[in-house]
Amino acid sequence: MAQNNTRTIKEIWVEALQSPKTRSKILPGSVVTIIMLSGMPFFFGHIEKRNGIVLNDWVLDCLPAYNVSLLIFALIWGMAILTVYRALYNPNIYIKYVWTLFFVNLTRMMTIMAFALDPPHGMVHLIDPITGIFYGNAVITKDLFYSGHTSTMVLIFLCLQNRTDKIISFIAIIAVMVLLLIQHIHYTIDVLAAPVFVCTIYLITSYFLKLDIPDKITGDEA
Repeated sequence: MAQNNTRTIKEIWVEALQSPKTRSKILPGSVVTIIMLSGMPFFFGHIEKRNGIVLNDWVLDCLPAYNVSLLIFALIWGMAILTVYRALYNPNIYIKYVWTLFFVNLTRMMTIMAFALDPPHGMVHLIDPITGIFYGNAVITKDLFYSGHTSTMVLIFLCLQNRTDKIISFIAIIAVMVLLLIQHIHYTIDVLAAPVFVCTIYLITSYFLKLDIPDKITGDEA
């Protein structure tokens, strides 16, 4: 069924926020995510000072390194814009996204701290002026295991509900994973591990959220 846009964005969100159960998910989720994102530049600044190991990655050894920053940037932020648009008409998407993002970032910090890695040989720095804000506008090369770029794309795929959106986002996931390897930004294990972590976190988060916003509020995208 096509998305029902007969209700305005304001009506949808006002009604969603009038529900105490829904409000208790939206507001705390927004706050903890903002706090975490604000602290990430300090975290990445710290891990960039560490010495790590360089992995032997035969996949990267077979791939010449090219700068494909523009394509990566276009795919990630194109899908992000689509997700924001869908979330405007469906608070469930926003709730699932912010809470899963919080725990994804938390586990990424834990795994990055646990596995000190130096960047792959031949790494070409990714130019992304928007994401750079969360890195303190510094060049960060050691936020490796597991891949944040891949995680973002997988989370978008999981949160989107429309079948066409999911097909597009799945293709975008594969494209970004390949492009990250072509640019030698991540090891192969970084991009392959990301979907496993994100899907697991998403399932657990969705179970505990127990979203109960009725379709008459959100609009039906199924």
